[in-house]
Amino acid sequence: MDWSAVTAEDLVDALREVDWSTPPRPVPEFFSRFTVPRSYSKWTSRLKCNLYYYRTNYFILIMFILGIGFIWKPIAILAAFMTGVSIAFLNDSFAVTFNEKVTRTVRQFSPHLAAKMRPPITPVLRGRPSSKRSIHICGRPRWLFVLLFSAATLLHASFRTPNLKARLNTFREEFRAVWRNYSEL
Repeated sequence: MDWSAVTAEDLVDALREVDWSTPPRPVPEFFSRFTVPRSYSKWTSRLKCNLYYYRTNYFILIMFILGIGFIWKPIAILAAFMTGVSIAFLNDSFAVTFNEKVTRTVRQFSPHLAAKMRPPITPVLRGRPSSKRSIHICGRPRWLFVLLFSAATLLHASFRTPNLKARLNTFREEFRAVWRNYSEL
């Protein structure tokens, strides 16, 4: 696959639809061969490929780092929980469901605070809600919650050189998708 042709929007859409139950890639493969990309296009291509291919490893690495932090400072369990939830906020259905449940729970204790936690009103055009509806969590845009916990993942994906196995796996997944479409005809 030509990763340079994939936009960030395409990658995020693919990550939202992907089955997150895939097993992690082997540790020696995950930490082997780091080089600085030679150009901006190679960097973006490498970033997109690694984010998709090592998604489970990144999640486990973040949880491991937070676990070590918890051992050193037990109060860090709160930070670990917040980080795990913020990663889960990347999934639209989780973010919307979480927002609704939190707002409903807060409404029982403080209706005034619950009103402040609602997302801004979406514009209505010709009797229908606008198709560009942003997702809010506790009244704030979702990206605020996700942005803080993405830096380490981006650094690894930027400097980790993709290997032949990652490329072959990508081709295999594309082939399976195409084959499924042909077999449905």
